[in-house]
Amino acid sequence: MNTLVRWHNRHRQNPLANSMTNSLVNASVPVDDLFATFFRPAASGAPEIRLDVNEDKHAYRVSATLAGVKKEDIQLAVNNNEVTIEVEFKRDSGVVDDEKSIHRERFYGKTSRAFAVAEDIDEANIDAKYVDGVLHLTLPKKAPVSAKRITIN
Repeated sequence: MNTLVRWHNRHRQNPLANSMTNSLVNASVPVDDLFATFFRPAASGAPEIRLDVNEDKHAYRVSATLAGVKKEDIQLAVNNNEVTIEVEFKRDSGVVDDEKSIHRERFYGKTSRAFAVAEDIDEANIDAKYVDGVLHLTLPKKAPVSAKRITIN
């Protein structure tokens, strides 16, 4: 049987914890863990899009891991300084002839990730490449708008 159980080893690592904490550990669940997951959103099963963001003086460079996705199933949206990546993982039956599927763990469906950068992005010059399951984005920064002097007649 493959049952996943959350195991919390924090109190066992510190044998000098106060007696009240030790009695709570022995009683059942520590008080500080009672509400640890209460405000966390429910897990949807959708994989989180993992990404790295680097910056230089001219652009932001983003690498996002999207293994198993075709580039046609990736949508990219940029609005000022906010970037949204939406991905659809499509189901591949994988069943051959008279086989039947007895266990599935891979996620199929849509997921997205949005993040903001400090400066506005020049949307006209964005470069996006998808190679070997990694989306590479170059997001150039907009040139700062300088104040325009107006001549009074």
